[in-house]
Amino acid sequence: MTIPIQTLGRADYAATLQAMQDFTAARTGDTPDAIWICEHDGLYTQGVAGKSDHLLDPGTTPVVATNRGGQVTYHGPGQVVAYPLIDLQRAGYFVKEYVYRVEEAVIRTLAEFGVTGHRVAGAPGIYVRLDDPYSHALLPQRPQKREGTAPPVPDFTGLGKIAALGIKVSRHCTYHGVALNVDMDLSPFGRINPCGYAGLQTVDLSTIGVHTTWEDAAQLLGQQLSIRLAP
Repeated sequence: MTIPIQTLGRADYAATLQAMQDFTAARTGDTPDAIWICEHDGLYTQGVAGKSDHLLDPGTTPVVATNRGGQVTYHGPGQVVAYPLIDLQRAGYFVKEYVYRVEEAVIRTLAEFGVTGHRVAGAPGIYVRLDDPYSHALLPQRPQKREGTAPPVPDFTGLGKIAALGIKVSRHCTYHGVALNVDMDLSPFGRINPCGYAGLQTVDLSTIGVHTTWEDAAQLLGQQLSIRLAP
């Protein structure tokens, strides 16, 4: 069983957010899940816990307050944005596993291009090694079981962030989602603390030597999400 994918192309952010909220508010236990894939014109979005001091120099780029989790991030052309609209109660898994499955879909998508994506303990999203994006060596910063200890402070040494995750769950149904950087103007990330972390470097596929189209990356990510989020 897979989840239907709808490709929206270049979509207005505010209109897409409203559509997700309307879809989620109106859905019933019989409403099929969906995955919307799109890209947006350049803008910053602030999550519910977002702090204005993470917006270092937004300039003329619009800043939109939104109700997803997380801090500030940037959306722009050349980025694949995926919005899974999933009924978690019907799917049979909880939010923590949902996040894991979304991240796994990104990791599998990157693997199609020979790139190794990594998780970092305490910091949702997917990262790549800056010195060797193709290395399979495990990160010391990876999530590990730590009995009786608090989560570590995220360590981004030697890493660049290639995919950001920000979700909202309402009545056990998800919206917002994940953004994979494919071939972007990355300079707007330098005018914020990405996801609230000062100095965190942001990369895209083209930066690390992978040249593909938005359409191909969108298709691969959509397929992986469709497979991995299904019940």
